[in-house]
Amino acid sequence: MSYVSVQNLKKNYAGTTVFSDINCEINKGEFVTLLGPSGCGKSTLLRCIAGLTPVDGGKILLDGVDIVPLSPQKRGIGMVFQSYALFPNMTVEQNVAFGLRMQKVNADDSHKRVAEVLKLVELNDFASRYPHQLSGGQCQRVALARSLVTRPRLLLLDEPLSALDARIRKHLREQIRQIQRELGLTTIFVTHDQEEALTMSDRIFLMNQGKIVQSGDAETLYTAPVDLFAASFIGNYNLLDADSASKLLQRPINHRIAIRPEAIELSLNGELDAQIRSHSLLGNVIRYRVEARGVKLVVDVLNRSAADLHPDGQRLALSIDPTALCEVA
Repeated sequence: MSYVSVQNLKKNYAGTTVFSDINCEINKGEFVTLLGPSGCGKSTLLRCIAGLTPVDGGKILLDGVDIVPLSPQKRGIGMVFQSYALFPNMTVEQNVAFGLRMQKVNADDSHKRVAEVLKLVELNDFASRYPHQLSGGQCQRVALARSLVTRPRLLLLDEPLSALDARIRKHLREQIRQIQRELGLTTIFVTHDQEEALTMSDRIFLMNQGKIVQSGDAETLYTAPVDLFAASFIGNYNLLDADSASKLLQRPINHRIAIRPEAIELSLNGELDAQIRSHSLLGNVIRYRVEARGVKLVVDVLNRSAADLHPDGQRLALSIDPTALCEVA
């Protein structure tokens, strides 16, 4: 039986449907990401699970028990928000211990558990500091420690990394994933960042307009999008209508197709004559915008050396991996 089961969940705001008949199952110890654009309902779904937002119908089962009638305090759920929400007049240690104080845990046990969790998030040397003495990444780790110290049955993370710079985000997401695995903690993570979702998740629930449009592991969502939205949101697919696809491939195509940019190879000899219109350096990848048979395509090539760079206007040949052609509705 699934550890978390959301069944026919409904939520409306002022007569507007946020989502209806949301259904999903999450296994114990699984790291699941709710991914989607702003306004798709992912944060509202998380808040409904936490009990911070009331639902208008349906069930949320946690370990077989419907928690919808329960207050947030009785659900045994930890939640980390985008804003740190730390008490400015409390030290790191006092902030982390706050939840245990509310649970009336005795002082000795509280001190021990706070020390354990601060060590887990690598902040044991910062216990006596105040929030204004910490960096953004450190504050977010304090917020994480505060949720972990209560030993929640379920951890919810609502875009906790979005306010941080890229380097700290990468380090912190690796740290969160490592802690989650060490504790075997069932976790639901909300983000609109596809890279975070692809690198962190056991499974991804891709949401759009209040619906889960596709679910699966990172590889499935990336290589086999089920529709136009999934293909346009995950990765940087070339999306071609039937006419453009027919023109490019020189055979009848009756549906829209998606082609991953890294599945197209540039070479001096190949199937299709093409011309480079422009290019962008994305660190380890060079993204070329090319035109072949009147069809514009994006091609991603690994940046091995400066000698491999093709200038704008150069004519080359394209080869397209036929297994990479994906039909999308």
